[in-house]
Amino acid sequence: MLVGFSGPVDDRAAAERSITVGAPRPVDGEFTWLTDRLVEWNPDGFWPAHSTVTLRVGGMKTEFTTGAAVVGVADVSAHTFTVKIDDQVVREMPASLGKPGFETPLGTFKVLEKQRSVVFDSRTIGIPLDDPEGYLIDGEYAVRVTWGGVYVHSAPWSVGSQGSANVSHGCINLSPENAEWYFNTVKVGDPVIVQS
Repeated sequence: MLVGFSGPVDDRAAAERSITVGAPRPVDGEFTWLTDRLVEWNPDGFWPAHSTVTLRVGGMKTEFTTGAAVVGVADVSAHTFTVKIDDQVVREMPASLGKPGFETPLGTFKVLEKQRSVVFDSRTIGIPLDDPEGYLIDGEYAVRVTWGGVYVHSAPWSVGSQGSANVSHGCINLSPENAEWYFNTVKVGDPVIVQS
């Protein structure tokens, strides 16, 4: 949640005390100052599903409602990408993740943006196009999980390896059908967990 102030904030602790976040169950979180007048509050875990969350700053109030808990879990060694909705497995998909030297980072991430089509250019991660590892590919159904270039996306070129081998440059590769389904199911902010 972002809170913007009309002018530079000198006393950040006082400004943080003026902000309250309410939900049906208590949610702990932390503040991150992005500029001298813009602060972001992030929950320590996930927002509670199917709940109304209230943000109060001084005398102002706003609310939003969360939807279903949609959690994607990529398993590096099992070569799978599993999606749970409200704690129920709804789809387990063969996947290919980062190969040696280009490992998919482990941890919990959140969906940053969705792009129906995108150009994957190895130069953005420091690999020249004329390098044996270089690539310039038109991608589809791209769900970004890091600003460093890790996506869950359609990868028709790796379908033969999905479910059995990790051959990507760090992304989570799915078949076109599975990637389209995930793209249409997930929302910005939903978690993606990468485990070994």
